[in-house]
Amino acid sequence: MLSVDGKPQIQALNRSQPVLPIVPGISERCTHDYIRYGPIVLFAAFDIATGEVITAPHGRHRAVESEKFLIRIGKTVPAHLQV
Repeated sequence: MLSVDGKPQIQALNRSQPVLPIVPGISERCTHDYIRYGPIVLFAAFDIATGEVITAPHGRHRAVESEKFLIRIGKTVPAHLQV
């Protein structure tokens, strides 16, 4: 069984500087500011039996992108299972 959903308007962010790794006695350190890359739409399908997640980020949320994601699910699921 697959659970499929789409989450629109996720802000694509990244730190302006690399995150500094954890060293003995000091926790991970990072800057407070971000670089914004604009909104994205994240399509995801969760296979309840195996815990596998199939994802596809897209720049727009239209029927075309939804159809592409459904085709990707069809290619990912083993042939002997009916989707």
